[in-house]
Order: sequence, then structure tokens, then C-alpha cells
Amino acid sequence: MRQHEHKILPQDVSPAEALATLKEGNFRFINNLKLNRDLLEQMNDTKDGQWPFAAILSCMDSRTSAELIFDLGLGDIFSIRIAGNIISENTLGSLEYATAVVGSRLIVVLGHTNCGAVKGACDDVQLGHITNLLEKIKPAVANETTVTDNRTGGNQHFVNEVAKINAVESVRQIVEKSDIIRNLVNDGRVGIVPAMYDVATGKVTFYEQDTLMKTEAAAATSVA
Repeated sequence: MRQHEHKILPQDVSPAEALATLKEGNFRFINNLKLNRDLLEQMNDTKDGQWPFAAILSCMDSRTSAELIFDLGLGDIFSIRIAGNIISENTLGSLEYATAVVGSRLIVVLGHTNCGAVKGACDDVQLGHITNLLEKIKPAVANETTVTDNRTGGNQHFVNEVAKINAVESVRQIVEKSDIIRNLVNDGRVGIVPAMYDVATGKVTFYEQDTLMKTEAAAATSVA
């Protein structure tokens, strides 16, 4: 029997609990255990306000809808989507609004396998405004040093390794460039985690060794 929906409010969860909720949702997704939801009822419940417990910065790829991947409903998360899940003034402003204004407890930077934007950066594609977008991914291409042969968009292993580095680097950029979010992380009010979605299996891998999050058991070192 499939479970019924449950509403999660940001004030009721810690960053770690928000992360656990996303893990549970992805488990349901890959095991076809979707919660029963009344979307019309959710629409009515959220018509006067929203209380998303997390903000997901992901790629615009048509296969990477965060609400589906984490088995969520209307109003549960902020979904910020841009090719290559890159950091810009606009994405930073959106994440600051999500956390400092609305109160979301977790930021996830979600890369994915077989990413077209990453392939474009690997191949140094030059095309209109896409050129400037791909420039933001190229540092991750340079920082991937384990692959020495066929460092192109045709090498799926290389592309996926670059995508992982790009997600981790985006987390670093968020706290480096946003005083607001850095202070929220240091206060234990917000956590940030990089992750990768596998388009072939549906599984999300969270890179917790690169996570910025304070816990009740042991406070993490403040982000400089």
C-alpha cells in the first residue's frame, strides 16, 4: 500500500532532517512507491503562501525535475533550474530569497550524469549566449585531472566526473559569494549539499563529505 502525503514545514525540520526527507523521497521514486497526493488540495492549501523546506539548484535538463526525483508535491521545495546548475548573480539571489526570506533549511546543488551543458564545456562549444554560460563550467573541466585520454564530451566517464566537480564547486561558490547564506550556514540554520542524479537509474548520490552543515551532535567549523 502506498503512503499518503505529509506536509513538511521548514520551521519543523533541521537541515539534516530536510536532507533525510529528500533521501526518503528519492528512495520512493526509484522504487515506484510514490506518495498519494491530491494536487488540487495542495493548490488550495498554497494559494495564499508557500513554505518550501528546501531549495534545489539543478540543471534545466528535461529528465531532472526535482519534484519528481524526490517525490514531492506543490509547495514543498524551491526548484531553481539552469543549464549546468551554474552559479550566477540571479541564482544566488534566488537562493538567498529561499533561505533568508522564506526560511528553507537546505540547499542542494544537483548535477546529473550525461549532462549536455557539461559536454559543451568539455568540447569548448561556441554558440551565442551559450558560450558565456559554458565558461562557468570550464573550471571544473580543468580541475578534473584523473582522466588523461579523450577529455571530450564523447567520454561519458569524463563528463560525469566533471559534472560532479562542478556541483561541488558550485557549493563552494555559494558560500564564498553570499554573505547571507554563509552566515545562515554558520548559524546552523541552513545546510548545503552537492549531489548527482543518475539519469539511467534515478538514484541521487549526495556527496556528504563536501556538505556544509552543522549538526546538534558536533558543530562544524565555520565557513570562512
